[in-house]
Amino acid sequence: MDPNNDIQIIIDSTTNIREEYRNLVLSVPLTVTFGEKEYLDDVNLSLNEFYEKLENENILPTTSQPSPAAFEKIYEEVRNQGKAAIVITLSAKLSGTYQSACIAAQSYPEVTVIDSGNVTIGAGILIEHAIQCVQKGMSKDKLVEELIKKREDICIIALLDTLEYLMKGGRISKASAIAGTALNIKPVITVKDGVISVLGKARGSHKANNLLVEHVKKMGVDYDAPVLLGYSGTSRELLDNYINDNTELWTDRLERLNTTQICSVIGTHAGPGAIAVAFFKNNT
Repeated sequence: MDPNNDIQIIIDSTTNIREEYRNLVLSVPLTVTFGEKEYLDDVNLSLNEFYEKLENENILPTTSQPSPAAFEKIYEEVRNQGKAAIVITLSAKLSGTYQSACIAAQSYPEVTVIDSGNVTIGAGILIEHAIQCVQKGMSKDKLVEELIKKREDICIIALLDTLEYLMKGGRISKASAIAGTALNIKPVITVKDGVISVLGKARGSHKANNLLVEHVKKMGVDYDAPVLLGYSGTSRELLDNYINDNTELWTDRLERLNTTQICSVIGTHAGPGAIAVAFFKNNT
């Protein structure tokens, strides 16, 4: 971050932002465990490595929140630089990460923790908005108010390519997964009130794609605010197909369409082949 800025943005590793913003934030990693082997998310396990293991190993990974001590280490670095910090975490209803960040902040009055109420690229667009506000010189108190207000306008919509990983994670029954796979059912999901919920289901990729587009149009995109698309797995082919099939959503509306890989926490349950769109609602 610009050394002249006195506000440091801190995130956790489940938040996905575009590559050029990564060096502007400090990130606290969650732990990803495959069997007996533990990894620090995005530290000694890249997202490509994670998805390769997800597809090739029989054991579904587990994820665990950072400890308060992991946050304290970052807070101490920020304090030593004479800066204040705003920590933005994934939804407190999906992880104990927010709680760990708050516990650590008790000894650091210069640190404010905000629950994004979202995850992956949904939290990512809030981070991008925060960075833009800092770069414009917004004060910390004003920025906290702005982010608490702005998080209510986040929309994230995702299309899953497979039901296999929802079944492995116990989110749906084996019978439902088998039936859904046989019928080529593709669920469209969102994050509402901090938890993941199903918006609808469609039979086949084409109908599911149409359903995804329908919900994007229904919610209304604020094209003047950050927009971010994401994909799970090692290939972005399905996301590129979605972009090419729906150019009317983006052409002449955005100077650039930014994309990124989806985090391991969501990838564990969504599996590879998911695509997602995150944007702020257009309230005009």
